[in-house]
Amino acid sequence: MIMGSASVASAAATVNTYSVAPGLRLNVRSGPGTTYNITRTLPEGTKVPIFCQTPGTTVSGYYGTSNIWDNIDNGEFVSDTNVNTGSDGYVADRCA
Repeated sequence: MIMGSASVASAAATVNTYSVAPGLRLNVRSGPGTTYNITRTLPEGTKVPIFCQTPGTTVSGYYGTSNIWDNIDNGEFVSDTNVNTGSDGYVADRCA
């Protein structure tokens, strides 16, 4: 049973990476919305980790319209509408 517990712990620590929409240089913001400052711009062809997701400003992007924002680093968010997660909903835990 200890072995099973270890497997669960390592699975929970796994962070998946996802491709940014093709041909897009993606703005990274300091919070989950368009009113937050742009902290940097990701180059075309970037893959991003999604540590958690949170609701924010509703925007339209390459993959549709949504209010889900992806936390890709400490204090850095991108609109989920520009990340190919394969889902219209949440694919990671909600941010605390």
